[in-house]
Amino acid sequence: MDSDMGRGMGEDADEELLRGRVYGQDHDDPRPGPRPGRVYAELVGGPLDGLLLDVTDWTARERAAGAVLETELGRFGAEGRSLYDPRPGDAVRFDWSGDAP
Repeated sequence: MDSDMGRGMGEDADEELLRGRVYGQDHDDPRPGPRPGRVYAELVGGPLDGLLLDVTDWTARERAAGAVLETELGRFGAEGRSLYDPRPGDAVRFDWSGDAP
């Protein structure tokens, strides 16, 4: 993890984070989990709860803006998106804030 995303997390939390599934990776991917050298934020709440979001190449501004993620699991079905905002003071978690068409 890069220096500003992983600080303050214990080794147990790091191991738990690395066991997760990454948003956007194919179910058939032989390596469906996180990859070394990448930076992830955990999605908390909503239809994508527990997935990891690869934010490795995101700027600070992009991270602050949050994420609008395609998902058919939310309120609007196959055409829907779920909205996730960075948790204040916790750079490794994005909280669900609702669904959009």
